[in-house]
Amino acid sequence: MIVGVPKEIKSDEYRVGMVPAGVEQLASRGHQVLIQKGAGLGSGIPDEQYVSAGAEIVSSATGVFKRSDMIVKVKEPLGPEIAMLRRGQVVFTYFHFAADRALTDGVRKSGCIAIAYETVRGRNGGLPLLTPMSEVAGRMSIQEGARCLERPMEGRGILLSGVPGVEPANIVVLGGGIVGTNAAKVAAGFGARVFILDINLDRLRYLDDIMPKNVVTLASNPYNVRERIAQADLVIGAVLIEGAKAPKLIHRKDLKLMKPGSVIVDVAIDQGGCTETSKPTTHRNPTFIVDGVVHYCVANMPGAVGRTSTYALTNATLGYAVKLADLGWQKAAAADAGLAHGVNMVEGRVTNKAVAETFGFDCSPL
Repeated sequence: MIVGVPKEIKSDEYRVGMVPAGVEQLASRGHQVLIQKGAGLGSGIPDEQYVSAGAEIVSSATGVFKRSDMIVKVKEPLGPEIAMLRRGQVVFTYFHFAADRALTDGVRKSGCIAIAYETVRGRNGGLPLLTPMSEVAGRMSIQEGARCLERPMEGRGILLSGVPGVEPANIVVLGGGIVGTNAAKVAAGFGARVFILDINLDRLRYLDDIMPKNVVTLASNPYNVRERIAQADLVIGAVLIEGAKAPKLIHRKDLKLMKPGSVIVDVAIDQGGCTETSKPTTHRNPTFIVDGVVHYCVANMPGAVGRTSTYALTNATLGYAVKLADLGWQKAAAADAGLAHGVNMVEGRVTNKAVAETFGFDCSPL
């Protein structure tokens, strides 16, 4: 199989879909790997390392898309990339279809085989290709939230840890999954006062066992959410419904309860955001203010730490990419039910139930 890895074109996206170790593994199994010139530079990987591992460097994205049987990338294809997709071509990447109707329609019309990292399931029922980036985003959310709380960013001027004689920040984490757990760990390490809310009581019991004493677990319901955000300096939106839009836990009217200069970091923005007032932003222009509350809604947070994120992601994706190359997508999906769950579209048919329900399409399960 010919496997193509294009350079990412989303704003401030420095990750790449494959590292030299992946090229070497695929090449050793008889596959050809095409890497777009400069694709790895944002992650500190020069073209020469790919060549040494057995890749061919291709000068343009057009050349990569045209020649490849399977495209392996990081972020959802944007307009110019969608135009290059073709019927029957496998595209293995993050899609987050439920948050973007235009993307969904474009990929459907292309007729490609869309396999979404974020819905591939592991043996234990988890989401192994979403987990590494959720870990990065969760940890980054506190780092970026701390920066947004500084006065130059129009925040409240709060130091997360406080100092002797001055209380620490109050941080509210909405969602106790991978993002929320990592955010709470980092926030607790700073010495902040942390509240983590989730609807799953078993998850809250687990978090109560593993978290330090400055982390308090609370059942998530509209009353508790309103109560906590009214006291918060920093709110982390970390909710996830697999394949579907994120639920809106904070509404426009709720912002009036919050302190002027408080910050919301909506990590759920890839799935539409969990705050009614959230809209995607970029690393170059990461924030906006609504009713005195700073919103940070960067849709590709891990892209800013390209080297860490690329290696964390490809550690998880490579095995699946090899399986798809070795067997072809149909045999690979038949052999691995978790991988089959990642197949969101097949030649114009929507095969993921959550995506189909979001946009009112008929669902055609594999």
